Amino acid sequence: MTLAWIKALHLAAVMIWIGGMLTLSLVIASLSANGETRSRQELHLVDIVRKWDGMVTTPTMLLVWILGLTMAHQAGWFSSPWLWVKLPIVALLSGLHGVQSGTLRRIASDAGQTPPVFLKVSAPFIVAAVVVVAALAATKPF
Repeated sequence: MTLAWIKALHLAAVMIWIGGMLTLSLVIASLSANGETRSRQELHLVDIVRKWDGMVTTPTMLLVWILGLTMAHQAGWFSSPWLWVKLPIVALLSGLHGVQSGTLRRIASDAGQTPPVFLKVSAPFIVAAVVVVAALAATKPF
């Protein structure tokens, strides 16, 4: 597979993954603060988003990593400082995705669970991280 195709698939996968993360973030932010007052509709939304996350967002995140590392290897970018700035940011996004998924899983099994406060305001962090990662990838500074 050519580098151009890998890059195109990588970008498409990134868009799907980040869209899923933003959806998780917005659903978590929209949940009632008090788990005991959660409606059936809220819990149904949690179930729907969890299914989407398991079937689409998580596999796409894995595809982002596979394609990104393949692209970096083929292009010889592992010696580039910009990549070593980008990778920890992507790792943080991956970790945040795991925390989001785990939080929704706990809420689905125990409606009284309250999400951590930082998850309710994670969307701006996700957007800022994506802007930085995109700028690093597009400009390849250093």
